[in-house]
Amino acid sequence: MIDINIKGVLYGIAAALPTFRKQGAGHFINVASTAAHRIVPGMAVYAGTKFAVRAISEGLRQEAGTALRVTVISPGMTRTGFADSMTSPELKAQTQSTMEKMGIPPDAIARAIAFAIEQPSVVDVGEIIVRPTAQS
Repeated sequence: MIDINIKGVLYGIAAALPTFRKQGAGHFINVASTAAHRIVPGMAVYAGTKFAVRAISEGLRQEAGTALRVTVISPGMTRTGFADSMTSPELKAQTQSTMEKMGIPPDAIARAIAFAIEQPSVVDVGEIIVRPTAQS
């Protein structure tokens, strides 16, 4: 989780930042999770990595200057393959069941990303939380 959720974001920033600075504009879209806002049992490390994405993104936003935009998208339960890599059979079954019952379609997240990108260049949408209406 640390390699993908934290280092992956840092590597992406390091790869794009020089180009964004050279062209005088750019927009980072980083994906966190509602777990970065609300901790539940069994997800502390995951939540910690997603909170790190929020912190790194906010730091980047403050340090990047006025030409670069930074948006964090925090999806709630979304119908994805998220549970596929879980090693606990109980947690995996519970997650898959919840996902089937109330998970939102992935295109809801895509529309949130499009909304942030479509704003005028002087508008920086800092964060969008997108979750099912049934999610607590």
